[in-house]
Amino acid sequence: MRRTVALLGACHPGPALAVTVLAGLLAAAVGLGPGRIALVVVAVLAGQLSIGWSNDLVDLARDRAVGRTDKPLVDGRASERTVRIACGVALVATVPLSLACGLLAGLVHLVCVAAGWAYNLGVKATPWSWVPYAVAFGGLPAFVSLTAEPDQLPPLWMSLAGALLGVGAHVVNVLPDLADDAATGVRGLPHRLGAQWSPVVAAAVLVAAAVVIVVGAPVTGVVAVVALVATAGLAAVALLARGRTPFRAAIAMALVDVAMLVWAR
Repeated sequence: MRRTVALLGACHPGPALAVTVLAGLLAAAVGLGPGRIALVVVAVLAGQLSIGWSNDLVDLARDRAVGRTDKPLVDGRASERTVRIACGVALVATVPLSLACGLLAGLVHLVCVAAGWAYNLGVKATPWSWVPYAVAFGGLPAFVSLTAEPDQLPPLWMSLAGALLGVGAHVVNVLPDLADDAATGVRGLPHRLGAQWSPVVAAAVLVAAAVVIVVGAPVTGVVAVVALVATAGLAAVALLARGRTPFRAAIAMALVDVAMLVWAR
């Protein structure tokens, strides 16, 4: 049991679970049946597991250099061989599971997974570190929509909102690790913006995602007003607060955007 927990701890379980749950909610929102919802969820979960495990494998030397004892690979709770095998199995499984959702839908999802791997393999250390997140999050609603309706492309606003949400998620995800990343030579967009401007950019793109959803989707009345007011209030907190509060505020903004995106579907 301890080995299993350690293995799961090396897959970045928080982000992997969040993306998988979002895919399941979107699948239910577009009207897929239980079987197809399960297929979408399993395909996305497999892809996310491969991305999470590959991230810790690629970053192992960096994590050891900065003493990241919270990582199972660093402190020995999970063996490198075990994680490599698990990562390979998850990656191989992602291909047939994705294509089972439909050829076009499956190809879109495989592009999303490839974007995550590209980030892990080096894009994260460049000014273009935000691009894989934009591609992956922008492609996720398209994947789910094409699974439901293979002959109909999803509306542009949906992918745009997803891409903005992805960029915000990228900046928010990196915020707690800016110092450790900088010490090991990782200089993506958030690192170049710095601790002062990263929360500003995260707040701006997450607010933009909320506006895109309200304008492009049938989100009107009380729901739209509550969502925009909540987003604006959280943006103010992210800009004015100190410590880890901006990080938490940005996470809350992302949750509001996700709730609206699901509601809109």
